[in-house]
Amino acid sequence: MASSFFSAFTPEEIAKISSAGTRVTLPEGWAPISERTGADKAYIILSGSVSVRQHGEEIAQLGPGDIMGEAAIVNHSLRTASVVALSPLELIHFTAEALNRLAVEMPSFGEALENVARERFEADRAKHP
Repeated sequence: MASSFFSAFTPEEIAKISSAGTRVTLPEGWAPISERTGADKAYIILSGSVSVRQHGEEIAQLGPGDIMGEAAIVNHSLRTASVVALSPLELIHFTAEALNRLAVEMPSFGEALENVARERFEADRAKHP
């Protein structure tokens, strides 16, 4: 299993990343991100798990330490998948502006964001050429 997005950062960096967003909780079954919508927010999962779905089919599951919603922001595109809570979630919510500002202020975060977005974009292109 791949390491989480957060695993690349020190505790101090994680604290800075966390403080740039807002903590939110969502119930099981909630869909914080919907396919084919604009990219205005991203989340890092603190607890719980989600199903990532394209055209109603699960393509991945994400859990604590994972980021979601960043690829469409980085790529300036519509969402390519929906995300549905498989359990109650505790998240850090980021606006697109907060994510972009953090990427500039903290180059290691910006680089990690670009890498995850690129990997997901390439995986999506491979499935849907």
